Amino acid sequence: MGGGITSGQRSIDIAINAELNGAYGVVMNAPTPNSLISEMKSRLDIPIVITVVSEKEDFESRIEAGVSIFNVSGGANTANIVRNIRKMHPDFPIIATGGPTPESILRTIEAGANLITYTPPTTGELFSAIMDNYRGEL
Repeated sequence: MGGGITSGQRSIDIAINAELNGAYGVVMNAPTPNSLISEMKSRLDIPIVITVVSEKEDFESRIEAGVSIFNVSGGANTANIVRNIRKMHPDFPIIATGGPTPESILRTIEAGANLITYTPPTTGELFSAIMDNYRGEL
């Protein structure tokens, strides 16, 4: 719904439209100000998810503003961010990126994520493997 480049009333309008069209929640980008989250919370009945990219985030103020779920996307530091949130908020819902390997996904789960998002291989990566297989058959 924005929160970075798209913000203010435009983000609220997009979120309301999403809710009216059946969305179960809205995701806001990390730079979203708490004032926008609070305004959106007063107008929506669906959860607001905020993307977290750093351990330096003020998690308490995000919760007070109306965030329902943290979406942690901290690159190689994701598991550590999840672990820190979990220490402060043992029952707060956390979605997190799992990373590119089964090991990184497991570390993020063990850190306390409730749900893992996974980025599948690109079509280029998939076709590369297929083409390598074809080349081996010739």
